[in-house]
Order: sequence, then structure tokens, then C-alpha cells
Amino acid sequence: MQPQGLDKLGIENIAGVIYNPDYARLSEDEKKRGECQFTDNGTAMVDTGIFTGRSPKDKYFVEQPPSNEHIAWGSINQPVTPEIYEELRETTMNQLSGKELYIIDAYAGASPASRKAIRFVTEIAWQAHFIENMFIMPSEEELENFEPDFVLYNACKATNPKFKEHGLNSEVYVVFNIERNEAIIGGTWYGGEIKKGIFTMMNYWLPLEGKLSMHCSANIGKEGDVCLFFGLSGTGKTTLSTDPNRALIGDDEHGWDEHGVFNFEGGCYAKVINLDAESEPEIFNAIRPGALLENVVADEAGHVDYSDASKTENTRVSYPIEHIENHECTLMGGHPKNIIFLTADAFGVLPPVSKLSKEQAMYYFLSGYTAKVAGTERGITEPVATFSACFGEAFLPLHPTVYAKLLGDKIDEHEVNVYLVNTGWTGGPYGVGKRMSIKDTRACINGILNGSINEAEFETLPVFDLQIPKSLQGVADNSILNPRNTWEDKIAYDEQLRKLAAMFIENFERYNDRGAEFDYSSAGPKL
Repeated sequence: MQPQGLDKLGIENIAGVIYNPDYARLSEDEKKRGECQFTDNGTAMVDTGIFTGRSPKDKYFVEQPPSNEHIAWGSINQPVTPEIYEELRETTMNQLSGKELYIIDAYAGASPASRKAIRFVTEIAWQAHFIENMFIMPSEEELENFEPDFVLYNACKATNPKFKEHGLNSEVYVVFNIERNEAIIGGTWYGGEIKKGIFTMMNYWLPLEGKLSMHCSANIGKEGDVCLFFGLSGTGKTTLSTDPNRALIGDDEHGWDEHGVFNFEGGCYAKVINLDAESEPEIFNAIRPGALLENVVADEAGHVDYSDASKTENTRVSYPIEHIENHECTLMGGHPKNIIFLTADAFGVLPPVSKLSKEQAMYYFLSGYTAKVAGTERGITEPVATFSACFGEAFLPLHPTVYAKLLGDKIDEHEVNVYLVNTGWTGGPYGVGKRMSIKDTRACINGILNGSINEAEFETLPVFDLQIPKSLQGVADNSILNPRNTWEDKIAYDEQLRKLAAMFIENFERYNDRGAEFDYSSAGPKL
């Protein structure tokens, strides 16, 4: 089968088309072209070159009506003129011209009522592999009438030599043209640009249809109860939603429409730095032929050292969700019963778990807090607070309050319980205290999922006014539920608590101009 509409792509002299190939063909091409190495169990490994993460300063939207009226312009959503876009598009097409191309037609969104049909064009076999891992592959019948809503061209070998003349950041470009329903990528080989590029567009389309797009993982219990896990990178979103007792709906990107929750993707993209078979068996066992490892270090025999961060801390694996034995095959669920906000608090002051009111839920959703730890970047000697609105501000084309309003409406309509879970430090800040154990965090999660947390007696954390359970089944020592108990120096804890509170208050000032509807500052910490 060949794709329809090749003449609409604007690429001259296509030497050949490899259309929606199977994994056997992709593996053969990856070997033949020398794009990948392979582990001792046959899993493909790729190096993405100098870019081992996204390049956010090189992301742009074409500034043109009417889409420009919806976009929240700024350092995240940078404008570029239609004229510059046309030049970069020509550069992209010239790179792809005369090449044998992989064309992948796939869906973003499992819900038939909300999904988008996406066409991907690339000359790189492993990128085609990545795309097939990460998106929802149509059936043969669906491919017969596949009409793309959007086309993404990846010309990673192309660069923009005129970037200074154009007033852009570098030779790299990731540009979205909403009115043309297309995007172009050049200069970066990192697979995550493809994944997050489509996520960015879903974050544009869905809210304008009255549907919520979310940077979260989701799973579903045997009784059909859905739980959402929001959190930034490193907070445990993938690990905690991958639960042997609950079916995984998805690990990173979801929508919430009138029918319920649905995955945007058909696979998972998990961090594998320090991956351990004992603590994360589902992810470890998902790394097998069909999966694709990025930037890991392996010996000559193909044995991977997951503790080796010499290439990057951001080592990753993409795999089809079918590699997780206990997954929800429809990639959908009903309306959620529980929502969990995950934070890795490196200051060591937030409780392992606390129950939020509706107003607090809105406050912490708009805050999107976690913390970088000392040593991860040059010059960082103590924890650094990170606030990313809606736990995914880097991917939000619209103003954060658009997503917050949709979330608040759905919490009210479906009477959802919301919790804040700290997977970070206890007994002191990073360098003094220790990381919360996965066992204790899972006990907190289990208390939420089985409802036993609602039977607990609660106490209030000062300054933040958070409701903390005094005991939970499965927690090794219930005294840790109140973080002050775990600090040897109580005065130091109180000072650290106030310090973090001041950071929250300062960050939330950005919403002061949004009117009474988003005045949730009273639900945050008070000094």
C-alpha cells in the first residue's frame, strides 16, 4: 500500500517511499544504514548526537491570523514571520528531495471523537521506528481512507545558516505553521522533538474544542476507576503509573473529553538512568526488540550500563505500550476518580501525601512545582525551585489559565479527589536528607487508590495549610507523613518551609492580572 496525497507534500524527486513499515523492516534498515547498535537482547540503540534533549529556544510559531490571537506569546511560544517560515520550509524540502523517505501515517489520540490524523515524513529509519513506537498505528482499513489533519517534516540533517539574519536562536529550527497544518524540524536528531511537537499541537487544538489536554500518566483499576498522575520529569510519573495491579492507559500525554480520559500515544518514553530490574520490573522488561534506546552506554557485547550518564542524564527508551503486560488495550478510560500531582521537593519540606481542596488543586496545578537538585547543572549548589504551569508549560501554546479552567470545570462536574504527593526528599534537603523510598510513595498512592486515606485522621501543615494523614497502611514509619518530624533540626525545617513558601508566592504573582476567576492565591501558602 502507498500513501495518498504524495503530490501535496511539496517534495520534489522522492526516490522511494517506505510506508508504515513493520519492525522487522525497520530493524533491517537500521542495521544496513548503520544508524543503530543493538543490545545483547536485540534492542536497538541510537545516539542522537549533540542534542540529547529538546531545544526549547529553537521552537517557533508562525505569527499569522487567526491562530496568532490564541497563542500565549513569550519565551516559550516565540513568533516567526511567514516569510522566514517559507525559507526554512524550502531548506527542509531541499534536504528531503531526492531521498528514499519513510512516511508514517498515525493517530494522536485514542478517542475517535478527539483524535487527529498525523503524517510524519523522515529520511531516518530509527526516527520512523520512534514514531511507530510513540503514536497509534491505524488498521489497514483505516489507512485506505487516511487523510492527514497535520504533516510533520523531520529534516534533521538540514540546518539554517541564515539564523542570525533571521533573528533566530541557532541553526536548529522547530516551527509550527498552524494555518498550513504542518511543522518542520531541522538541525536536531532528538526523537523527543517529534513526540512533543505533536503534543504541543494537541494542546492547541483540544482546548479550543472544549476538551482538556494534559501532561500526565493514567491508569485504571479493576473496578474501572481511573487515576491521573501529573508531574514534571523526574517526579515518578512513569514509574508510579506502571502498576502491576492496575492497567496502564498511558505514561505521559492524555486528553479528557466528554467520554473520559484517553491516551494521545501508542507507546511510552521512559527515562532509564539508573534503571533497576527490581524496583521497575515492568519498564526493565519492556526493553526488548521493538523498543528503541537513546543515548545509553553499552559494552562491546551489547550489555547496557544504565548507571552510566556519561552521554546524558536523559537516557531514554521508547517502546510500544504492548510491551507493558498490564496495559489497557483501548488506551481509554472513564472520567477519573482521583488526580495526583507529583513533585520531587528537593528542599525536603513538603509532606509525602496531602489532600487538596478544589481551590488548592487549582493553585498547585497552575504552580506546577518541582525542584532541581544540586549538582545537576554547573553552579547549582542547593535545590532550585522549578515552576511549570499545568506541569507542562513548555508544551502549552495557550495561556495556562485556559487549561486550568477546563480542569476546574471537570473536577466539579465529576467530583474528582485531588492529592499532592512528594516523591522528593525527607529528613532534610538534598545533600542532607534522603530520597523518599518508592515503597513508602507506593503506600501513599495505594491509600489514595483504595480510598483508605479518606478514613485517616488529618493534621494541618503550617504555612502551606495542607491536610496530612496521621497514618497510612503500608508506610514503614507513619511519623514521616509529617515532614517536620523527620528533620533533626526543627528550626532549620521551619526556615526552609518559609523559604519555599515565598518562592510559591512570588511565582503565583504572574496570575494577578487574570481577574477574579483565577485568584487562587488564598489557597496557597501564607507568610
